[in-house]
Amino acid sequence: MKKNKYLLLASSLAVLVLLAGAAIQESFLKEWRRIQAQGRSDEGPIPVQLRQIVNTSLGVSDRCVSCHVSMGPGEQSVRGNPILVAHKPVVHDPAEFGCTVCHGGQGQATEKADAHGDVHFWPEPMLPKNASYAGCGRCHASLNVPGREQLASAQQAFERLDCLTCHRVDGRGGTVRPGGGGMEGPDLSRTGLKGYDSAWHEKHVQKSAAAPEGPWKVSFSPVSTTDQALLKTYLDTRIAAPQLVAAKSVFFSHGCLGCHKVSGVGGDDGPDLSRAGEKDPGQVSFKEVPGQPTMQNWMAEHFRAPASVVVGSQMPPANLSQQEIDQLTLFTLSLRRKELREIYLPKDRLRAVKFNEREFSSDGATLFGAFCAGCHGEDGQGRRLPGLVSFPSIANPDFLASVSDDFLAHTVQNGRPGRKMPGWLKDGGLRAEEIKAVVAHVRTLGNTSQQPDTRPARWITASAAQGKSIFESICSGCHGPQGKGGQGPALNNKVLLESATDSYLVETISRGRRGTAMASFLEPSPVRPALTRSDIEAVVAYLRSLLGGKS
Repeated sequence: MKKNKYLLLASSLAVLVLLAGAAIQESFLKEWRRIQAQGRSDEGPIPVQLRQIVNTSLGVSDRCVSCHVSMGPGEQSVRGNPILVAHKPVVHDPAEFGCTVCHGGQGQATEKADAHGDVHFWPEPMLPKNASYAGCGRCHASLNVPGREQLASAQQAFERLDCLTCHRVDGRGGTVRPGGGGMEGPDLSRTGLKGYDSAWHEKHVQKSAAAPEGPWKVSFSPVSTTDQALLKTYLDTRIAAPQLVAAKSVFFSHGCLGCHKVSGVGGDDGPDLSRAGEKDPGQVSFKEVPGQPTMQNWMAEHFRAPASVVVGSQMPPANLSQQEIDQLTLFTLSLRRKELREIYLPKDRLRAVKFNEREFSSDGATLFGAFCAGCHGEDGQGRRLPGLVSFPSIANPDFLASVSDDFLAHTVQNGRPGRKMPGWLKDGGLRAEEIKAVVAHVRTLGNTSQQPDTRPARWITASAAQGKSIFESICSGCHGPQGKGGQGPALNNKVLLESATDSYLVETISRGRRGTAMASFLEPSPVRPALTRSDIEAVVAYLRSLLGGKS
């Protein structure tokens, strides 16, 4: 009986010690308490207490300010521990928006590892510091972003014209210079969100002409129409997140939308990326990913070697620099969405969701880069990748010299059934005016203008039977029996045969295609005789018969 009493006493004392230790740990030894104990304000030491930001409209309840005290409401002057410093100036007030809306992590936690999301089974870890701008993608949908080269040209124009003399952008410029140059003009860092006066150039010219001296006379001169268009591109993309805009421009330069959808726009061959930035690290394998098991490292390695990271992936490895891989990773991390009430809905996202405005620029170069470059290459010269289907050169001058703009537009609109080329005139695809812009850009890639064809679309009257014999002996080795495809593309293709004129088919067979296995058939080779014009017309007649189901 005594033993049981002693055992009960010992266990009670042990429990008491544990409770006392837990109370001491919770009340005195927590990291956030130690940090706050070092905090000072103008009135002296700050009270040590659990702090939080609650915003019911945003669905935010963050205790991050228990450590980062100066980011809380009314406490920006607190100093002491480096962790206590205030947030650098940003568009949104952290004291109102909290931390996790932008940075991710577990807002209600009070331990560092838990709060940053660096624990097992937490699906949304905090964004890495070098990818902080990715958090903007949760609410914003930056619009009219051009491809990489177009954005670089716009940025160069802004600096070349010395607009930074008077205007501050993303912390640069807007300083008075010796000799009367420069002044503190409006900050242009957010013109892509707030808008700006579209008649700015005319007003600048008038002010410059009227000014007797000073910065208006010294620092400004009229800008050409071409440069005005570049400046418009630059101003339209200023959303106070330059790294994110640059990353998005890289995404729109490598054909990613050809296979993937983002916000309902793009191809269907790959996964929808609209919320790829919310990918749960607990649901992916890091076996083939070097370094720390973070989604940033996983995405970067996935761009380098997709099939190694995701078994069975048909995505080709990216031929990119390390900087471009980092930028694509940043953009992918930004693909996340938060449901917002009207009061917090940003103008750019409102315009994208309610008015179907594009997140990419409508110029032909950007559209080609976003939708077509993944298969046809940024230069339009096609791609050949081991183990994957080869994609044709559409900037080939022999090809462009024999086709009309209508043929190119029809191909883009309707695709090529049975091949990787989808029809793009559809929901989630390209609009009619965008297809025209793509066709115009393809012409510039091949440096070839449309050649007029005075003949009707169908003018050949040759024998299809004779053409069949020639095709089977000479053409089927590459294009397959009945033109169903092989090493060369399928010619028994409804869209091709409906849109291609007889002249196009005759000229293609006659001239061949430079840079490809398709040689000119008007000239003999060691493995076959030359064809006459009448032979070629007979082959075209046979191809026409395939459209009617004959063989």
